[in-house]
Amino acid sequence: MKSALETLSPTRVKLTIEAPFGDLTDHFAKAYKEIAGKVTIPGFRKGKVPSHLIDQRVGRAAVLDEAINIAIPVLYMEAAREHEVRVIGRPEVDITELVDNEKLAFTVEVDVRPKLDLPSLEGIKLTVDPVDVSEKDIDEQVEALRIRFGTLSTVEKTVASGDFVSIDLVARIDGKEVDGGSANNLSYEVGTDRMIPGLDAALIGLNASESKIFKSELYGAEVGQLADVEVKLNAVKHRELPPLDDSFAELASEFDTLAQLRDDVKSRLERLKSLEQGTQARDKLLEYLLENTKVPLPEKFVEAEVNAHLEPEGRLEDAAHRVEVEADVRKSLTNNFLLDSIVDAEKVDVSEAELTEFIIRSAMRYGMPPEQFAQEVAQAGQISSLVADVARTKALAVILEQCKVVDSKGKAVDLEALRPPAAIESAPAEG
Repeated sequence: MKSALETLSPTRVKLTIEAPFGDLTDHFAKAYKEIAGKVTIPGFRKGKVPSHLIDQRVGRAAVLDEAINIAIPVLYMEAAREHEVRVIGRPEVDITELVDNEKLAFTVEVDVRPKLDLPSLEGIKLTVDPVDVSEKDIDEQVEALRIRFGTLSTVEKTVASGDFVSIDLVARIDGKEVDGGSANNLSYEVGTDRMIPGLDAALIGLNASESKIFKSELYGAEVGQLADVEVKLNAVKHRELPPLDDSFAELASEFDTLAQLRDDVKSRLERLKSLEQGTQARDKLLEYLLENTKVPLPEKFVEAEVNAHLEPEGRLEDAAHRVEVEADVRKSLTNNFLLDSIVDAEKVDVSEAELTEFIIRSAMRYGMPPEQFAQEVAQAGQISSLVADVARTKALAVILEQCKVVDSKGKAVDLEALRPPAAIESAPAEG
């Protein structure tokens, strides 16, 4: 097989491929086998029909067509590997010459990932927020802990914003109760607007045992369809908070005094803000790279990705939504092309341990066991995408080490100190 590469644009290439029939022997064998399994010829079992009979009964043209359809993807990928082009999207194939028992020639035009000229990071300084923990920050955290340990007691009063209530709900549409639209003895904090639209306004001013009906658009209902929701107030409750003293510290933590608890809260906030510095530094580095790198995008591929998103939703003609989706696709592709170029430049690879750690963290975000998450990802054929995501994150961290990071007060930030300690493998037991 002979092949040549022509660069049509930074994101599109043309491969010219020529193969003598001697290179297609295996492909013709597969073609005859495929056809033999489909045709019925008296005296022969399916799949056992000789090649010369297939040529006579089915026709050499059908064999050629089948063999070429099998051969072209294989030859195309061999040529892509030979010329080290990273193809994306659907290739456009044009057969330029086909002479039976002599040669096959064809061209392939396809979109590719662009090769980028990355800017130098020499002398780059990234400025992040300082690690400042105020007394107010500590007070807010301690108060949140105090609220967790508060107790609710029933009071006789009219409902106001901020009260806790126990309520029953029934939702009806056209007088018929909605499936799953009732609940009893729900606990709710009035004013948070975390349940059904209109509930807070309906509750304010009610007394225990009173009811009110209000209209609301239920989650999952047709757009614009309103339900009649009846809310009954069972009780109004007041939250009593424990006093802020050493006894509270003993109740709510492993510390003996309130001062020790506050010191621990301060340390945790400082650690959190330090980690946020690392996130800020990575975001600012990516922003710098995007501003200083020309990232061309393959327009046909962008359009195909947008259509692939819109078509399942039946919104191909929704112009406004198309604009939003296209902006997201362009941003995602730009970031990925840039980070992939860094992966290549820095020769970043992903270890099995790094992939496993990423799977565990991702599973936790989705509330799934890691084994189940990994299995579903594998079944969806997304393992390679996970590996790419890990490599991109790792690549950005690698080049971040080449930058100087300071806070807005001019203090140097040690990003290395923010990394979690490496796991210590236990030594094998002696036999």
